Amino acid sequence: MKKLVSITLFALLSLSSFAQGNTRKTDIDLKKSTLEWTGKKLGGEHYGQIQLSAGHLTFNKNKLTGGTFEMDMTSITCADITDEKSNRRLVDHLKSEDFFSVVRFPTSKFVITKVEPKSTNEYTVTGNLTIKEKTSSITFTAKINTTSNQTIAEATLVFDRSKYDVKFGSQSFFENLGDKLVYDDVDMSVKLVLTRQ
Repeated sequence: MKKLVSITLFALLSLSSFAQGNTRKTDIDLKKSTLEWTGKKLGGEHYGQIQLSAGHLTFNKNKLTGGTFEMDMTSITCADITDEKSNRRLVDHLKSEDFFSVVRFPTSKFVITKVEPKSTNEYTVTGNLTIKEKTSSITFTAKINTTSNQTIAEATLVFDRSKYDVKFGSQSFFENLGDKLVYDDVDMSVKLVLTRQ
């Protein structure tokens, strides 16, 4: 009986080691990776960047299986306004309680919950986006390309800011906004450059 138990434990440990051996976790190169945001309002738009503060992707047999990345909300910038004072006014507003409340919520996070291959280098990715400690699921297409030098994952995410209590100028919370309307959907173009193994 003891021999049978020993053999069973050995087999389970061997299978576990085999599975782990096929899975690898690769960190994101924070200096090379980028996240660009675009917010639209009635008659125009603004765009800029947010720095990533942490992140990794996991692969099994070179296929994407999971991952996560964290955003430093205090780093938000605006790239389309050239006047320094106007630029600062918008950035300060985005950091304020009207929008992302960065003093109280300095980081946001995305965690992959499901990955479905679409083609050789394309995946349908579903995950939980957390902003201001509110979490909602989003789904998008991600592309991953690997060369002899590096691996890059790219995707465009669209999230509804009203689900994260970002209320300013939102028709989900206010009526008759007129030219003060700011659309709820926010685009994020993410480029994750993975560290070399």
